[in-house]
Amino acid sequence: MQQLSGQDAMFLYAERPNSPMHIGPVMIYDPSTAPNGFVRFKDILRTFEQRLHRSSVFTRKLLNVPLGLDHPYWVEDEDFDLEFHVRHIALPKPGDWRQLCIQVARLHARPLDRSRPLWEAYVIEGLDNIPNLPPGCFAMFLKIHHAAIDGATGNEIISALHEFSPVTTIAGTQAKSAPKDHSDRPSDFELFSRVAGNLIKSPLELTRLTGKALPQWMRVQKVKKEQRYAALGKTLKTRFNGAVTAHRVFTGVVLPLDEVKAVKKAIDGVTLNDVMLTVVSGAMRSYLSDKGELPDQSLVTGAPVNVRTDEEVGSGGNVVSMMVISLCTQIEDPVERLRCVNKEAVGSKAYLKAMGARTLTDWSNHIPARIASLGFRAAAATGLTTAEPFANTIVTNVPGPREPLYFSGATLVHSFGAGPCYDGMGIFHVVSSYADQITLSVQACREMMPDPAFYEECLKTSWASLRDAVLNGAPTRPKRAPKKKTMERKKSVARPSAARKKSPRTST
Repeated sequence: MQQLSGQDAMFLYAERPNSPMHIGPVMIYDPSTAPNGFVRFKDILRTFEQRLHRSSVFTRKLLNVPLGLDHPYWVEDEDFDLEFHVRHIALPKPGDWRQLCIQVARLHARPLDRSRPLWEAYVIEGLDNIPNLPPGCFAMFLKIHHAAIDGATGNEIISALHEFSPVTTIAGTQAKSAPKDHSDRPSDFELFSRVAGNLIKSPLELTRLTGKALPQWMRVQKVKKEQRYAALGKTLKTRFNGAVTAHRVFTGVVLPLDEVKAVKKAIDGVTLNDVMLTVVSGAMRSYLSDKGELPDQSLVTGAPVNVRTDEEVGSGGNVVSMMVISLCTQIEDPVERLRCVNKEAVGSKAYLKAMGARTLTDWSNHIPARIASLGFRAAAATGLTTAEPFANTIVTNVPGPREPLYFSGATLVHSFGAGPCYDGMGIFHVVSSYADQITLSVQACREMMPDPAFYEECLKTSWASLRDAVLNGAPTRPKRAPKKKTMERKKSVARPSAARKKSPRTST
């Protein structure tokens, strides 16, 4: 039995019917490397069964403390049912990319059952009309609650399910761990006793954190005085920073890693993450410009940062902080925008270091559970979450393995990522690297982005413009994304100015 940290529990408290808080990869496989050249659903079930012992996420469920007086606990599910969690569906013909994106978006919009371990896997067949895929490919969408994993621990789940060879290293048809011991499940009286102990410790920890506040503030002032960081000011709202609906869209693009690295190497000091942030910046600039909604002031992104110590690696859950970085969307030239993003990212890192990378994590872990839960409910009820957004989007970077991975003998071809949308944050980007490619995935509220195929084109245009300007010396003025003849949007969304165009809607 293990209690959720305060940061883990925050994702439970923040969940609402319109904003399920799970994340996970969308993986596409080529079965030609599997025995006999194909993978059956029972092979997939057997692969999961063989690997359940590799991660406690698969078999643990929530145990709530009576009256919500403390954060919940993870306990083993004595009635674990693998076939409930692993499901098998197929796309109707023709089985193209847009159909897969629609299916993933619909699956992502459904909340997980909190009475069971908080994950589901959907095996999706029928990808017969997706360009550049070998015949017979299938996809798997693995959705896991954010309370159980973050980006770093999500990679541990991927490692648990995959091999570096199409031939499994697990002997036999089934490899189960030792029977789970459920005898340590506490009674309500024991849970109340634990609550009492935590209520004594929490004020002491909060006092300790308060004592750190003044030195942290002084370090931040020093960084500002040395002009290593400039305050971003108030973040302007866009269409993506209002209240979200319960419906989602999903899309993504695949970029060659060697070209992204070439762009990085061409400009001193630039990182791969800077390059990907600039691609997102150009896409959002083009998309909002097309709607007549691009603010004069730069858009801002939140960038999650893994702050685990070496001792915490493999501990599961969430240990993350957040950087806030200007996307420099007021700059049209993609090369100058890249340089600007790099400068802003360096400043944000200096600020995070001065503030203390674990400050956000430490404070969230010691806020009393009842206060945290009521705080999220009050914020949602009063509209506080959409009043002043801290950022216009989230861009999280999840580095993956450089070597090819195999699942049930099938080769992993592409790996995308899906993140949560919630009130005030209606668009979420995931950068994933794997083998010789980088994918950039987008999850958004359907009402805020009714035309995901158009946004996908904006991403492609943004990357091509940046690549050509840096590597080929091409004119750096990006091509305007083509407009589409579409139906008028029926619902209004937040806009930054009075002069606006009507938003188009395309069928997906």
